[in-house]
Amino acid sequence: MKALTEAAVRQYEDLGYYSPVPVMAASEAHALQGRLEAFEASAGRLAGKLRHKPHLLFTWLSDLIHHPRILDAVEDVIGPDILCWGTSFFIKEPRTRSFVSWHQDSTYWGLDPADVITAWVAFSDSNAENGAMRVIPGSHRIDQVPHRDTFSPENLLSRGQEVMVDVDDRQAVMMPLRAGEMSLHHVRLIHGSDPNPSDTRRVGFAIRYIPTHVRQVAGAHDAATLVRGVDRFGHFAAEERPDADMSESALAHHAAITGAHAAILMRGTGKEMRA
Repeated sequence: MKALTEAAVRQYEDLGYYSPVPVMAASEAHALQGRLEAFEASAGRLAGKLRHKPHLLFTWLSDLIHHPRILDAVEDVIGPDILCWGTSFFIKEPRTRSFVSWHQDSTYWGLDPADVITAWVAFSDSNAENGAMRVIPGSHRIDQVPHRDTFSPENLLSRGQEVMVDVDDRQAVMMPLRAGEMSLHHVRLIHGSDPNPSDTRRVGFAIRYIPTHVRQVAGAHDAATLVRGVDRFGHFAAEERPDADMSESALAHHAAITGAHAAILMRGTGKEMRA
């Protein structure tokens, strides 16, 4: 064990999640949020495909997916050979109705087997007041359930997808995080979050990690970044680190990678990746 206790790993295996895990000082997390907001002030908020895999656009996000404290905890769960398959921001502005419906991450990702873990890193505090993530403990054990696409403009998910089964909110457990902490959850865990009626912005960065034996079965082309260990399987094309923030080469590489990625996530809808 590198970062988690054996009890923590057992909880992840039994319940589908573990939280909180310390990653960095709150000041470091706030500095990352500051870098995001400095970009937003000059170029506008990340939208559409730019919200997906931004680690290919920003050097400081590329560094974050390689953060040793994150990877040590992830390795304790999925082993030493690790790919980063995807990243995305989940941002709730103050006093808005944006939410995340009850869903399973595995619904449209096309990854097999379902040995996928999300590290959700809090750039700001995430709590009951601003719409922290809630989970249904043990729901990762029930296999894939049907979902419906809503494309609700207030839903932060790419398709506004929601489970087509009854969810008992009384079973839900909230996972509050302080800035600089992260939670870990399984790709099949049913989870969601409520709107943010508070006066503070809630900023989280979700990093999707897979062991190198996982394959993409829903699309012909997919890519990932090797962040630890050795890839003996070669199921994914290798992604390139950005040479500078939002450089021409980084933008071109990101566009090529996310084009194939979006085709997988949005297949069957006839729609583009939305803001």
